[in-house]
Amino acid sequence: MVKSGTRLRSQVCSTEVIVVRAGDDTAELRCGGFPMVDLDRPRESGPSLSEEFAGGTLIGKRYVDADGTIEVLVTKPGAGALGLGDAALSVKTAKPLPASD
Repeated sequence: MVKSGTRLRSQVCSTEVIVVRAGDDTAELRCGGFPMVDLDRPRESGPSLSEEFAGGTLIGKRYVDADGTIEVLVTKPGAGALGLGDAALSVKTAKPLPASD
């Protein structure tokens, strides 16, 4: 389980994120199909990018799950797509401003 403020990186690409909001869910935050690890953990050769999670990430974008229980901010883009367990995260859309007529 991750906490707000945690900085993580992918094991299979250059993606790095900061957890903005973390829910009570016990599912793992993943990138490229593999669990994300602490930013301080040394990079080692290992798993390769999963084809199912190869959509890529965009710098400065916030990603959320369908229920809105977790939100992460991408600080470094990469080739892997983000997911919570087996469910893909999507780019958070901006809320429309109220009309000021």
